[in-house]
Order: sequence, then C-alpha cells, then structure tokens
Amino acid sequence: MARQPRFIIPGQPQHVIVRGNNREPIFYADEDYQFYWQKLKQACDKHQCDLHAYVLMTNHVHLLLTPHTEQGISKALQMLGRYYVQYFNYSYSRTGTLWEGRYKSTLIDSENYLLTCYRYIELNPVRAAGMAGHPSEYPWSSYRFNALGEDDAVVTPHQLYLRLARTTAQRQAAYRSLFKARIPQKTVEEIRQATNKGWVLGSDFFKNKIERQLKRPVSPQARGGDRKSRAYRDKAKTGRV
Repeated sequence: MARQPRFIIPGQPQHVIVRGNNREPIFYADEDYQFYWQKLKQACDKHQCDLHAYVLMTNHVHLLLTPHTEQGISKALQMLGRYYVQYFNYSYSRTGTLWEGRYKSTLIDSENYLLTCYRYIELNPVRAAGMAGHPSEYPWSSYRFNALGEDDAVVTPHQLYLRLARTTAQRQAAYRSLFKARIPQKTVEEIRQATNKGWVLGSDFFKNKIERQLKRPVSPQARGGDRKSRAYRDKAKTGRV
C-alpha cells in the first residue's frame, strides 16, 4: 500500500516522534545527547524549522517544530539522522540502521493543543518513563528553558508561549503554573493516537479547515453506521454507505 503524504503546512506546528529501531537505545552517554542536540540545532537552522519543545529519551525523541517550508522537517531529520548514525555507529563499533522507519508526526491546532503538546513532551520523563519526579530534574529537555530561563540555543519560543505574559519572568511563571494540572488521559491518548497514525490533532473546526485546504481526509473515517437508523437505510439504497 502506498504511503499517504504527510500533512504539512508551512507555519503550522507539528509534534514529531523519532524512535530507535526495535525500541533499542539511541543514547548511552551524555556525549551522545550532546552530539544529537548540537546537530539538531544545525539541522533546524539550515532547513528553516523552529523548535519550541523537545525531550531526548533513551530510545526515542519528541520534537515540537514549526517548519517554514514544506520539506523543512523531513530534510532536517534526514540531515540529523545521517550525522547521528555515523557518530553512533563509530562510537559503539556497530553497523546498520538505528532508526525505526519513518518518523511519526501530527499537524497541530495551535490554539487548542500547542501548549498542551509542550507539556506532553516535557512531562515524558515523568509520566511515561518514571525517570524523574519533576520535568526540571531531567536535563535533556526544553523545560529548563521554557520554565526556568536556562540557556538553550536550540529553542525558539512560539508566539502562543510568548503571549503567556508580558515579561520573561512572568512568562516563565505562567508556564510553570501550567504543569500544576495533569493532562487529562483522554487528551494524552488523542495526542498519542494522532501522532502515531499521522492524523491532524485539533478541534473539529480546525480539522474541517485543514481538510478543505488540503482536499483530503485528516482524521479516521467512521466505519459502518447505525444500521437501524433511517439515514443508514436510505444511504444503503443508494449504495453510499
């Protein structure tokens, strides 16, 4: 079956997941994380992608990116992957692939989901892996930049993040306050499913807008129908079910 083209609109953010092959580690030492971080910065700069949030986990990576060209994300990840595989294979005397197929991604409704995706990503070491008690304790994420103001040259704040408050200190305090509430499990599943399946993440209004713009379905189509309903029977008569 042919692969469906990704949903990409320059200027619209995307949540991206890159996994190690067979869920095996892609980072062993601090030097590995540091090398990946450096090449991530170079790849985003070269291919015009703004990185708003990220977390580098042991066997996968989450990125929240806004591309400014249609091929920006794919080219940035190709460049990054190529450099990192060469480094990793040389460092650990290995050969072969490191990545699990194509990266996963979802186009995001900024107004309704962007800041939630920030939290989803930066909470990953706490929520999913139990590697930290609080996101501030995990060194390889954007939390310390977004919430605490630590230097991180790879991060470019999104406009919605900048709108949290007028001053930098107030903005960081407002951002930290977002983490006092848990992300509802339903929302966690929505983000996870949309990213893994490659669908659009957003409100019905946003999905309809993107569907009209791209002229193709942006979410799973309902299967079957209520076979007892008159509407279903009428469709069945015309072969439109």
